Amino acid sequence: MTDIFIEGGRALIDGSLVETSLRTTGRDIAALDAEQGRAALHLDANGLLVLPGIVDLHGDAFERQMMPRPGVDFPTDIALIDSDRQAIANGITTVFHSTTWSWEPGLRSADNARKLLDTIEALRPQLAADTRFHLRHETHNLDAEAEITQWLAEGRIDLFAFNDHSNVKPKKRNQLAERAGLSVEAINEMLDQVVARRPDVPASIARLAAAARAAGIRMLSHDDNSPVMRQEYRALGAAIAEFPINEETARDAAAAGDFIVFGAPNVVRGGSHTGWTKASEMIAKGLCSVLASDYYYPAQLLAAFRLAADGILPLTSAWDLISSAPARAAGLDDRGVLAAGRRADIIIIDDKVPLRPRVVAAISAGRLVHLADASCLVHSRAPRKTVAAA
Repeated sequence: MTDIFIEGGRALIDGSLVETSLRTTGRDIAALDAEQGRAALHLDANGLLVLPGIVDLHGDAFERQMMPRPGVDFPTDIALIDSDRQAIANGITTVFHSTTWSWEPGLRSADNARKLLDTIEALRPQLAADTRFHLRHETHNLDAEAEITQWLAEGRIDLFAFNDHSNVKPKKRNQLAERAGLSVEAINEMLDQVVARRPDVPASIARLAAAARAAGIRMLSHDDNSPVMRQEYRALGAAIAEFPINEETARDAAAAGDFIVFGAPNVVRGGSHTGWTKASEMIAKGLCSVLASDYYYPAQLLAAFRLAADGILPLTSAWDLISSAPARAAGLDDRGVLAAGRRADIIIIDDKVPLRPRVVAAISAGRLVHLADASCLVHSRAPRKTVAAA
């Protein structure tokens, strides 16, 4: 780690883009409108944007590195290291890996959830992004309750979400069978067994929510389909609504002051791949407070610029959806903005090509962890000593 001086650039400060310079010391931002001082590393950001690092509350693109094709597995550590490189290259300096622990075998099995958690904890010191564990609990996975309760008590879970994907439509059962490595017939039999346990699910959810509250772990509910469902989870302490599937539910969440998460790919692609709520419309109506990468790491960066280009939000407000707001939702008050004393998570972006922003450099906790253009490095030469003639 070394002190860094970022010269010039349009920096996002207090909601506005301001031409200034800043300096980091250790893990933090030391000063805005700064002089170079004794900084060991000097970056020239003139003509570029200087923005807070992206905070990703929900990203599961790492699954593609673990299983790039159905039935083709790669070691978890290799997958997470590759995912870390992708995240940082796209400006994500805080990443919550959304790990699904389901009733299905294979990619989303108990063994995989345990392996992912263990590997994240082991690799965390060497990863560029601040890497955290977001557990997506399938509510019908009743056998997992005791172990999850223990993980919550031990502080091993950073975000805890309730999912229910037990109602699998027939056309999606082939996809589930491929992911789980089973026949469609075996999947159908498994789903029958899962659904048969439905009467026991509400009590399990209540116990797990109580354990999360006791541990101070923030909770999310996933794919809320009605205001009633959102209200039930809110009463349990889940103040983050992930991907509400209709406007009515999003309005209920907004009225209560809940954080509302939609997928950034939805914005970039112009709509949901499932045919549900269109995120850009929800943003325009003030019904979205956070954008997550979901299944595609470049999406948050691209979405912010797409929102600005489409006139839905100015870039300064669009950036809040992927930096300050998700940091607040996760309870991380040390990041998400550029201010003295805050964590030095900073990205430098070349925005000259419309809708194609390029991350030139990324700084995570005061470390330069990504540099795509060495021309912004300023090499200071030490003054030569004068030697007296003999």
